[in-house]
Amino acid sequence: MSDSGDDERVAVVLDIFPNGRSDGRHGSRPMAYALDVRDFTLKEVVFEDTPAVGMDDELVIEPAGDNVRGVYPTEYEDVSGSAQSELEYIVEELVEAEEERFVSFYNDAQPITLRLHQLNLLPGIGKKLRNTILDERKRKPFQGFEDLEDRVAGLHDPVGVLVERILEEIQEDDLKYKTFVGRDEDA
Repeated sequence: MSDSGDDERVAVVLDIFPNGRSDGRHGSRPMAYALDVRDFTLKEVVFEDTPAVGMDDELVIEPAGDNVRGVYPTEYEDVSGSAQSELEYIVEELVEAEEERFVSFYNDAQPITLRLHQLNLLPGIGKKLRNTILDERKRKPFQGFEDLEDRVAGLHDPVGVLVERILEEIQEDDLKYKTFVGRDEDA
C-alpha cells in the first residue's frame, strides 16, 4: 500500500469529520481516525483546515504535514462505528500489500515461553498445525502466502488468520502478548 520513506510515518484514514467531533473536542477543527501502517495503532488526526483526504487515503502523520495540527493515540472503543467497520478491510489490504513482512512472521516466529509459541497466538493454530509450520519452514523458508497455503495442510487462509489476530490486538487492551500492534518494526 505505501512506499513511504523510512523517516515518514503513514496512516490510512478510516473515517473523517470535516466539521470536527460532535463532542466539541478540538473545537470544530476537522479530524480523522486513522490506522498507523507500521504498527497498527489507532490515531486521531486533527487538521488546521479541511484536508484533501478521504476514507482509505494514506496520510503522512510523521513528520506532520502543514495541515496536521496534531496526532493523538486513541483506543478502538473511542473511534467511530464507521472507522471500526472499515478497520478489517484496511488491515487485510495492508497484510496483502506487505506479503514479505507477514510471511517472514511465519518464517521467524519464536517460542515465547517453554509452553507457548508465537504461532499459537494466531487463531486456529494449535500444537499440530504449529509443528507442521515449524517442520516445513526448516525444510525451506516460505516464499509467500500461496506457498504457505500449499505446504501446510490445514492452513487455508494465512492472510485471514493474521488479520484476525491483528484485529484482536487492536480491539483488546488487556492482551498479555501483542505481536503486531504497537510494535514498531523499525525501532
